[in-house]
Order: sequence, then C-alpha cells, then structure tokens
Amino acid sequence: MIQLNNVSIFLSVNGRTLVDGLSFILNPGDRTVIIGEEGNGKSTLLALIADPALIADHAEYTGSIFRGEHRIGYLAQQLSERELALPVRDYMALGENCWLAECRAAEVGLDPAILSETRTVGTLSGGERVKLRTVKLLLDEPDMLLLDEPTNDIDIETLEWLEDFIKRFEGGVLFVSHDETLIENTAKAVIHLEHIHHKKYARHTVANMPYREYVDRRLRRMEHQEQVASKERGEQEKKEARWREIYEQVDKAQRNISRGDPSGGRLLKKKMHSVMSQGRRLEKERENLTEMPVTERQIFLDLPPVSLPAKKEILRFRTDGLSSPETGRRLTAGFEFNVDAGEHIAIIGKNGVGKTTLLRLIEAELSKRKDIRAFYMPQDYFDLFDPNETPVDFLAPSRQKEAQTAARTYLGSVRFTADEAGSPIAKLSGGQKAKLMFVKMALEGYNVLLLDEPTRNFSPLSNPVIRRILADFGGCIISVTHDRKYIAECCSRVCRLTENGLERV
Repeated sequence: MIQLNNVSIFLSVNGRTLVDGLSFILNPGDRTVIIGEEGNGKSTLLALIADPALIADHAEYTGSIFRGEHRIGYLAQQLSERELALPVRDYMALGENCWLAECRAAEVGLDPAILSETRTVGTLSGGERVKLRTVKLLLDEPDMLLLDEPTNDIDIETLEWLEDFIKRFEGGVLFVSHDETLIENTAKAVIHLEHIHHKKYARHTVANMPYREYVDRRLRRMEHQEQVASKERGEQEKKEARWREIYEQVDKAQRNISRGDPSGGRLLKKKMHSVMSQGRRLEKERENLTEMPVTERQIFLDLPPVSLPAKKEILRFRTDGLSSPETGRRLTAGFEFNVDAGEHIAIIGKNGVGKTTLLRLIEAELSKRKDIRAFYMPQDYFDLFDPNETPVDFLAPSRQKEAQTAARTYLGSVRFTADEAGSPIAKLSGGQKAKLMFVKMALEGYNVLLLDEPTRNFSPLSNPVIRRILADFGGCIISVTHDRKYIAECCSRVCRLTENGLERV
C-alpha cells in the first residue's frame, strides 16, 4: 500500500500551490490515472511519490507519504542529458540479466539486439527509448508502478501490449497518460488535479470509478449545477429589481414630503427601515445561491481559416528508401508519397521504421516552396525552441510592442499566466510547450501542417479540443501519430510505413 496523507506541493520559485491537501491510497491491483490540464503538477506528484529528491530543485511539499516495503518502479517522462549520452549497453548494464532483458524486449516489440549496441540512447527513436526504459524498469521486478506518460511515442502494437500489461499487473499502477483509449481501457479510479480562478487555487477530486464514468458524471453534475444556479439567479434578479422599485418610490416620497407633515415623515422613515432590512436579506440570499460551476477549460483557440485550391499538389515525394540519419542503417525500400490539398493524413508504423525521418525530409522539401506556408511541429520541441527564451520571445522574435501584445493575448487564450509567458521555455511542462506550438500556428496562419505526434503532450481533457481544432483545419495536414482517437476523428487517409515502403491502410 502507498498512502498519501494531506499532501500539498508548492513551486519554490513563487510559492504557487500545485496540489492542496491530497490524500489517497494505492493498493495492489489498483489502476489509478492522474488527470488534469497541462502544468497542473501531475508529473511533479508522481516524482514526489517515487522520491522527494526528484522535485527538490523546483518544488517543496508538506504532508506524509507512506511507501511500505514496496519495490516501486518509476518511469519518468524524460531521460536526463547524462542518460541520453550513454551507450545503450552501458545504460542497460545487464550483467546476468541479459536473457531476461531479451525476453522483456521481445514482449514490448523492441529488437533485443539494441540492448547491446554501442550507439547512445539519445540516437534511438522516441518510441525505442520508451520501450528500452520499460525493459530496464521491469528487470527490477517492481510491485508498484508509477508511470509518467508511458504511451509517449510508442507504436499502436506496443500501446495494445501496454494496455494488456497494465490490466494483468498484480501490483498497483498509478499513471499519467494523454492516451484516452488506454485510460478508458485500464483506469478504475481517477485523481483529477485542477487549478481554478486564474490558477490561484488548486483543488482535486479522488473518484473510485472508471475514467469515462467519472467524466460523464462530472459533466452531468456540472450541467445540472449550472441550470440550478442560473434559475436561482434569474429569480433573485427579479426580487432585487422589485426591491429597487420600492426603494426608489420610498426614497422619492421622503424627499418630496412636506415638513409640515411629521406624521407622514415618521411613517416613511419606518417604511424605509423595512425596505433596507429587506435589502440586507436579499444580500444574504445572494451569498447562499448555488455557485456556478468553476472549471478549467484551458484552450480558447482556433486556427485561422485557410483554404487551398482543390486540385493543388502539395507533395510529390519519391525516394529510393529511407536510412537512419544516425547510423546509416537502411530502414525502408523505395516508395512514392503524393498529397493533395485538403488531405489530413496520418502516418503510422512501428517504432524505429523512419516515420520522423520521413517527416523531416518532407519538411525540407516543402520549406523551399513559395506557394505554400508549411509549419513543422517536431517530436522534440527544442528543435525549434531556445530553452532560455520566453514564450513571448518565441512568438514575437521582432520584439516589437504590437507583436508582443498579440503574443500575450494568444498565450492568455491557452491559459498561460503572465509569469509563464515571461519565464524561460525550459521551465514549461510538455503540454505547455505543445500549446505554444499551437499558438504559433494560430498567429502565423500556415496552410500546411507537418505534425510529429501532435497530441502526445496534451491531457485527455485538452485532447478533444485539439482534435476538433485539427479536424476543422481547412488546409493540409501530414502527421505522424499513434493516437487512435486522433486517427479516427481527424484523418482522411492513413498510411503505414514499413520496411517495404509506405502503403495505404
């Protein structure tokens, strides 16, 4: 059993509360997902439970955490620079565990030969790194798992394996994930972290029910609460309007009464005393009205309308085959890939087959074109960001006041605070960096989007909004993805990349 008692987490830099008084228990066999919008402290909470030293550089906490004698397996969202620079075989340091590691690698769809390679961890694809780390974690035979975005970058086949593994694992699993399908298929309880009133207050909900049931109940409860609150306010406004009429009548009568009518003056004074008492009662009634539901919709953003001629050729791509840019290893046979205006295309395929390599080659080709405006959203955001620049600097590199004002307005539409807008990008969460990419798209008005895992860092609460934005986009989208809901809702064509080339699904 892992137990948290009245745990609160505060950011060291400004004292802002991420988590306020959270208590819950994770028992063997539990499957609990932590949800919440981007930057709400989900990763920090997981890291704290794993080891308080992991958050010491940016956060503090109060309360108590009981971990018992459990062997806790913690999968962080990212590897450190030191780990990325290690040769794979040194990172794994298998020793006598070589045979077991090869078995685990085969289970998660990772080529066992990778385990003994001398190339660095950082040269692996994003999905290969996640699988490698999963193998390393499982070798320690943990009986409690803390998983921070375990679905990032892994292919659909491995996603399905992970779902089955989580359901079969005998210990407790506490996880953060953007993948709604995985959450719906595995989570039996929900911890919902929220920041409300412009991120001034943190609140949480612990619900012992499946994710979809929690979301549906919450929506129905909020709709009912809003209806009740609206009705009460309508009735209250009628009472207050009638009170103001009476007050104005009595006040006018008092001002116009003759000084020679002391009896009438006393009656009006008594009447005004009664009216004022009624006013105070109405004020108390307003204080006791049902509150309007307070929620945290974090994305009030749409991409600007764009259109392309219906017959316009966006891409005519031909290759004799893809090769790994790091090792030169042959990845695929040759193929052609043609794209026309208005298409929304998903490229799927196993990890390491070259999907990101293909998207980079497409970006290099389209960037030369003058008749289209293409934006490339890479898997590693720091391919575009300087980690030391601020979001405002990234969006308004001219530093002109008008451009900076527009940048701040757009950042506000995705609920960046003034501090976040002016702080180094390196301090933002993965989801906040993803939001920054979408703000860039909205500001610049691109008509072709090249997106490498566009939904990977958005919360399950934000992803429906992101999918709606992309589904409604009037331009062309070429995306690499493993998000099953995104594929179903946003894509008009799906292509699978294999060693034999690119083929339509």
